[in-house]
Amino acid sequence: MEAKVVLQSRTPTGTSSRGVNKQRCSPVRAVLARPAESVVGSGTKERLMLKLKPADSKREVAQDSSSVHNDNWFDLWAINYLSQSLQAATGVKSMLSGYESLVETTAMMSKKFNTKTQQELVIQVLDTAIPKLILNMIKTLLPQCQFTREYFAAFTTVFFAWLIGPSEVRESELNGRREKNVVYVKKCRFLEQSNCVGMCINLCKMPSQAFIKDSLGMPLNMVPNFDDMSCEMIFGQDPPTPNDDPVLKQPCYKLCRANQQHTVKSSG
Repeated sequence: MEAKVVLQSRTPTGTSSRGVNKQRCSPVRAVLARPAESVVGSGTKERLMLKLKPADSKREVAQDSSSVHNDNWFDLWAINYLSQSLQAATGVKSMLSGYESLVETTAMMSKKFNTKTQQELVIQVLDTAIPKLILNMIKTLLPQCQFTREYFAAFTTVFFAWLIGPSEVRESELNGRREKNVVYVKKCRFLEQSNCVGMCINLCKMPSQAFIKDSLGMPLNMVPNFDDMSCEMIFGQDPPTPNDDPVLKQPCYKLCRANQQHTVKSSG
């Protein structure tokens, strides 16, 4: 797939403190059950059309170097729950099980729906997975501050390895101080298995940023590196607008699973 709006690939770099307000942190240690959404835009609606199709670039994935994941009972439960929830919301059906079922379900979604609808469906599934009362409680008890950003990062590495693969917490500079608010994923499991830039953007990055921002009040900038399949999740940093986000201008892999055109319409 090749991007109609083509940007240079970028490797995850340092983080920016732009747009992050200092707040006093609540001392309450609440149990965080899930990520929140991020805003893909500020009030005015912009439409960004991004077409992805098999690219002429030489970017390709080495199929013989796939990572091995030994899922435990919790991992399998979480994977199947997400896969079945997406199937119920979209009407698609996968006869596979485990992570293969999740990848097949999202691949069918990418072919059946336009990109705007894909993002909305993922947000809908995430929204219904956790009661609003719990989401509002987390948002109230854990206002954005250093403790909350570091808590979100640590929680993600522990409880979402089944989805994104092994990860670690890293430091960045925010508001003039160093804090551990970045999750570094060495090789994203979803990107590796889907092998599709469009699926990464529309079924993971964009809806996750929006959900975490809107539901939990936490800005999140997800910065995938399509060359080595790593990713940085930077809590407390607003993502670029669609027109300025380099990720939305990347060509896809030659061996893309979806192998089709995608149209991205986002609010900016």
